[in-house]
Amino acid sequence: MSPDPGTLDALKIDRSAKPEPRSRIWVAVALVVLLLGGGVAWWRFRPERILVKTVAVQEAQSGGQKTLLNASGYVTARRQATVSSKVTGKVVEVMVEEGRKVKAGDVLARLDSSNVEASLRLAEAQLDSARRSLAETRALLHKATREWQRVEELHRIKIASQGELDQAESDAKSLEARLDRQVADVVVAEREVTVWKQQLDDTIVRAPFDGVVTAKNAQPGEMISPMSSGGFTRTGICTVVDMRSLEVEVDVNESYINRVDEGQPVLATLDSYPDWRIPSKVIAIIPTADRQKATVKVRVGFDELDPRILPDMGVKVAFQSSGEGAPVTRTLLIPKSAAAQRDGRDVVWVVKDGRAERRAVTLGPAQGDALTVVAGLTPGEQIVIEGAADLTDGASVTVKKP
Repeated sequence: MSPDPGTLDALKIDRSAKPEPRSRIWVAVALVVLLLGGGVAWWRFRPERILVKTVAVQEAQSGGQKTLLNASGYVTARRQATVSSKVTGKVVEVMVEEGRKVKAGDVLARLDSSNVEASLRLAEAQLDSARRSLAETRALLHKATREWQRVEELHRIKIASQGELDQAESDAKSLEARLDRQVADVVVAEREVTVWKQQLDDTIVRAPFDGVVTAKNAQPGEMISPMSSGGFTRTGICTVVDMRSLEVEVDVNESYINRVDEGQPVLATLDSYPDWRIPSKVIAIIPTADRQKATVKVRVGFDELDPRILPDMGVKVAFQSSGEGAPVTRTLLIPKSAAAQRDGRDVVWVVKDGRAERRAVTLGPAQGDALTVVAGLTPGEQIVIEGAADLTDGASVTVKKP
């Protein structure tokens, strides 16, 4: 029986069929590698976020007040002292210079103390001698008291005479009186030592309060005295000013003093900083008039002190009235460091959602260290004040933490 030819053909291996090409697999692997490499390269060479410092746009309110009176005056210190010594002496060391800050009790200068030190040593020696004499007298008194008791006992049994008893009693009471006097002498010697120690301490000149040295008036080798004694004797070591006590003294014409009240708001302007308006208020009106100038002195205090305010600076003041006649205006303020010039226009960098945006603005007049913004910003927006040099529009930024 012969096999069926169709069945045999079905059992044959078909060698004409081509295997699945492996090139597609390698292509896929290459694409994956390229994608991974590209991702790593992007991660390594991605643009870094620029570190910047920002502040918020501030809104200031002005108006609602009107100026009633303008005047001028000077910055003065309510607490100022020309520091001198309590005794006359020669300066051997001056330990301050102009501009130095001092604390109460700091040593400013030293005077020659050689004579005082010698007198102190003498007083201490006298005190020691007085104490030794006191100890000797106590010992003698103890001996005399026991002798008195012994003679008294002998007199009681008729062995010692009345004269011997009287002599023993007299010796004991005499030593007792000497002891009392020497106790007083020790007290006197102790107080004399205290006096000389105080005089030694008086040769050291100390700061009376916290402040700044504004003038140095003496040099080593010069004589100084609390009272003027003529010749080349100085009366002070230096001048110390308490910078926390600065205020303005204004002479107001007596014809207009009725426009000034205690507690009245004032705008002060230093001659050195004409664009800086300093909020102030009237502290007091001195209740006396200057007959020669026909003026009344008014004290004006600053709401907040500033290192730029210095003694004896010229000041112009405007006494304000809290009336409703003047309209209230709101002004946007930004630091001067936030504004820059680009293509002839004023621009600032605004940070929003982690990116920098260059924005053109219209600026108004300066107010001290700030600029007024007429248009281009809204209150509360964050603007860059440090790090703007490397910024481009749309750059990623990181804000410094305060």
